Amino acid sequence: TPVYPFGHGLSYTKFGYAPLTVTPARGGAENGLRVTTRLINQGDRPGEEVAQLYLDFPDRPGTPRIALRGFQRVALRPGEARSVTFDLSPRDLSSVALDGARSVAAGTYRVTVGAGQPGTGVAGQTASFTARQSAELPK
Repeated sequence: TPVYPFGHGLSYTKFGYAPLTVTPARGGAENGLRVTTRLINQGDRPGEEVAQLYLDFPDRPGTPRIALRGFQRVALRPGEARSVTFDLSPRDLSSVALDGARSVAAGTYRVTVGAGQPGTGVAGQTASFTARQSAELPK
């Protein structure tokens, strides 16, 4: 068991995350999507935060439980807030089956943006979205 979760770090200030906005691409989430949050330095010192985006896939054989799909380092002064946006492509939403076929599975996904892995007690926000149909991708 790891002593520190992935993404764990020290800071002399405290950061907060506003609720996520998830915007599917034209034609549906299986074509990609945009995830936006607002990162706020709630402390009295300047600091840097690495905002990390994790994707939790629909439950199907061969899919990872959770995957890191993006990160951004953001420097903020005390009290400053900034919008943080992640654009996820169909490849980011896909998984690979045992036969090597890559696809975006239909179903409900969870996306979390925060200071580290979900479930580790770090600051962050979670939202869900649904891919209404499966989409096969080129290998």
